[in-house]
Formats: sequence, C-alpha cells, structure tokens
Amino acid sequence: MVTIDLITGFLGSGKTTFIKKYAEYLISQGLNIGILENDYGAVNVDMMLLQELEGEKCELEMIAGGCDKETHRRRFRTKLIAMGMCGYDRILVEPSGIYDVDEFFDVLRDEPLDKWYQIGSVITVVNAKLEKNLSEEARYLLASEAAHAGKIILSRSEEATKEEINTTIATLNQSLKEIQCNRILGDEMLMRRDGSELSEDDFSEIAEAGYVQESYEKRDISQESGFESLYFMDVKLDAETLKTQVKKILEDTSCGKVFRIKGFSQNQDGSWIELNATQDELCISPIPQGQEIQIVIGEHLNEEKIRSYWEV
Repeated sequence: MVTIDLITGFLGSGKTTFIKKYAEYLISQGLNIGILENDYGAVNVDMMLLQELEGEKCELEMIAGGCDKETHRRRFRTKLIAMGMCGYDRILVEPSGIYDVDEFFDVLRDEPLDKWYQIGSVITVVNAKLEKNLSEEARYLLASEAAHAGKIILSRSEEATKEEINTTIATLNQSLKEIQCNRILGDEMLMRRDGSELSEDDFSEIAEAGYVQESYEKRDISQESGFESLYFMDVKLDAETLKTQVKKILEDTSCGKVFRIKGFSQNQDGSWIELNATQDELCISPIPQGQEIQIVIGEHLNEEKIRSYWEV
C-alpha cells in the first residue's frame, strides 16, 4: 500500500517550506514520492514554489481549486486513483490553508482507495508567533487541523519569544476547547523548530507520527464565511516597489483582514522573483520560473482598495 501524509497549516504558517524539507528527506531515503497540491482558488502558486523538487524521485500534481465541496472531493478522489497507479512509495498532500480535514479521511475510506493507501502522518504547521486577534472562523480552522495532527510543527520559532510560543500553545488549546474537542496539546506534541533546522532524526519521527481522530463540533467554513482569495494578474512592479505596496496593503485595514499575499513578478532583465508575505514576515527571493500574478488571501477583502495599490 502507498503511504499518504496530510500536511495542513493555517494561511501563511510556512507549510510549503516545511514540505520542501520533508520531501528532500524522504527522497534522501530512496523513496519515490508524489506531492499533491491544492491551493485555495484556481491558481496554484505553491506548486511553482516546489518545482525544483521535480525529478526522477519526485513528481508534482495538482487539483484545480475554485470549486464547490463535492466537486473538490470528486477531483481529489480521481487524482488519488490516478496517482495510485504511478508506483509511489509515499504521497504528500498539501491542501489549502482553508480545508476541511475530514475530507481527507472520508475519501481514503472509499473503494478502491481504502485498499491502495494507508495513512501515514497528519502534520500541522503553526506559526509560533500566531496572531492574537483571530476571528471565530479562523480559530475553528486552526483547531480542526490541530485536532487530527500526529505532530505539530511550530514554524518560525527562532523568531518568537518564549512568551509568544506559550501564547500560541494556549491559543491552540483554547481553540480546541471552543469546538468541544477534549484534546489538550502539550510540549510532547510540539516540535519548536523551523523546517530548515529539523534533523534527520526529527524527520524520521515526523514520518512515523501517525494521526489522531478526535471528535469535535463540526462547522461549515466556506467563502460565505468571509474567507476569500483575490487574484491580480499582470502586476508589473520591481522588487522594491512591490515590497512597499505589499506593506501598505497589510497595514491598511480598509483592505480587509489580509492573512497572506503571495505570487511572482518579473524583473526588467527577465528574471523572476517570488513574494511571500504575512503580517509578521515579508520575503522576496529569486525563483527560476513564475507568472505575473499576486494572490491576496484573507477575510472580507476589499478588491477595489487592494487593486489601487498595484496600480502605481
């Protein structure tokens, strides 16, 4: 049977960075792996961020987003059937930051997938400097992902104080309590290191972490709840101007509650840069290939206001 892992993480937690390191570890162990990407919307930026992993031992696949729940579940099932015939040893599933984790378990109980796949590890990546003023919907998403995790990775912990880390743990446990989940997360469940610092032994432990199936109060989280992605094509800004405008969007509350901005832009010399920004981190770095697009993810976004920042 093919082992399949689920790696979740709330918007901007750093799960794509973690997956890259985890995939490199699995490849170093001689495994043939597939990575299945699904972004929150119709354009998959995270798949492009993982493109350098592609090779003899690793293939990338994607599910088209921007659809209703039943369509998404059908596409997920169909993709897993196809991937089950490709000879992978392990498959890593990275859903969007807005994801119903129960879909993963439900689909894998369907025939013939229940005979082809065995669930390996469910891993949740959480920013150690978790924002304090999360909405009720955001806390629900955070808790529903943490409820099932066999291992929780606190990313960017090297930037966080001890107090911030303890506050994040307290927020996780409070969020679990709010959805009537009896699970209490302690230090034994948390690896307080960023993916770039994890050792081979750490990744071995993660690969064997398994999962937990806790009961909790189920809620329907959809775009009607306020979460949305806005796509801005052909944003032609150099790195410095892009950085300036992104900071303005993140700071301007009239744009809505922006969790993350990610995308690509092309320099005048033809080279590409990658943008990845959250409320506490803004990173611009070179990337081999991209497309001119910026994606803004958040709650109750003001498209017209955000667009004005790109038109400079």
